[in-house]
Amino acid sequence: MSHYYPRRGRNWYSAMGVLFISVAGIVVVRDILIWSPDFVLDFLLNSEITNAKISLGMFVFGGILLGIGFRKKIV
Repeated sequence: MSHYYPRRGRNWYSAMGVLFISVAGIVVVRDILIWSPDFVLDFLLNSEITNAKISLGMFVFGGILLGIGFRKKIV
């Protein structure tokens, strides 16, 4: 492999971040297809804990993991 090719972002954190974001995306698309977008918005805004809110948390957690994975290492 060339020394010009950086391997930044190819680690466990970025892989798990992509996994969390993709699973959360699948859940949101499934909910929109099963119910209408209005119901999904209602699920996000009501006071109960629903899978739409868990998916939103998974997007945030996946973004944090991606940020950690792409962080420049100080060596």
